[in-house]
Amino acid sequence: MPVRVVSLVPSSTEIVCALGRRAQLVGRSHECDFPPDVRSLPACSSARLDSAAASAAIDQQVKAAAHENTPLYEIDAAQLAALRPDLILTQGQCGVCAVSPADLEKTLAQFPGPRPRVVTSQTARIADLWKDIASIGQAIGAADETPELLSRLKNRVVDVLQKTCAMTSRRTVACLEWLDPLMAAGNWMPELVDFAGGTNLFGAAGQHSDWLPWPELLEKDPEVIVLMPCGFDLARTRREAATLARHPDWRKLRAVKSNGVFVTDGNGYFNRPGPRLVDSLEILASILWPRLFSSELENKGWGKWTLDPRSPNHGLRG
Repeated sequence: MPVRVVSLVPSSTEIVCALGRRAQLVGRSHECDFPPDVRSLPACSSARLDSAAASAAIDQQVKAAAHENTPLYEIDAAQLAALRPDLILTQGQCGVCAVSPADLEKTLAQFPGPRPRVVTSQTARIADLWKDIASIGQAIGAADETPELLSRLKNRVVDVLQKTCAMTSRRTVACLEWLDPLMAAGNWMPELVDFAGGTNLFGAAGQHSDWLPWPELLEKDPEVIVLMPCGFDLARTRREAATLARHPDWRKLRAVKSNGVFVTDGNGYFNRPGPRLVDSLEILASILWPRLFSSELENKGWGKWTLDPRSPNHGLRG
């Protein structure tokens, strides 16, 4: 019998589908939305914060929840039990991004019937993604399909590296994972910038994303700024960029003056440690070196932010 799978993290849902085992998914998290047809699956979680609020308000909600030791997400225990999963996929990398292993454990402690197996992803670097694909493939009975998927993804990474590894000059890059307050992207993002032929100025590979003071951004003055707010699609990122445009120091930055600011669908690509991280690498490469790389995702997954002095909306034009 095929393993019945509930995935409580979007990246794992994408891995299951990339391995050709979409039919084994019987439930998902409220955030799982790719491939699009997984939205038809019953959701086994919900958010306790208002994700439609402005960036600063969301940040306040997250910090308040942490201070009160209140979970950001709620598991629908009844729905989960009704689906009778053999396997539950979750993550232990970020308590802000998805249901935590601790919260899942509390739910499973009262689970009726046979207790499902739990596989927890811990992706902090690109090499961890390959491990997660292998472990999930093994857990869902797709060990035979795993090598082919890994080969395709790794070959695309190599295609980029063959053009960037010998570069003698690199553009300096700031990847912003949150905009109000500023947060520099960590974990796998510094590696992706390096692979794409850039010099990452903020955030350390394999380390959690960290807050970025405005004076530090001004001091290092990157040539390229890539906006990838966690959980925001391309349209939402364009809207939230207005917050940056209103800041008195924004127009002082070299990247702003030289049209070197880019908006992205962080939710679909850069924030999720799944197969589409390879798409994210190709997006970065095309942003940094458009004469060497092209991306079919331009204007779908990313685009240029332009400072327009004629605009009444603080220079925001997507």
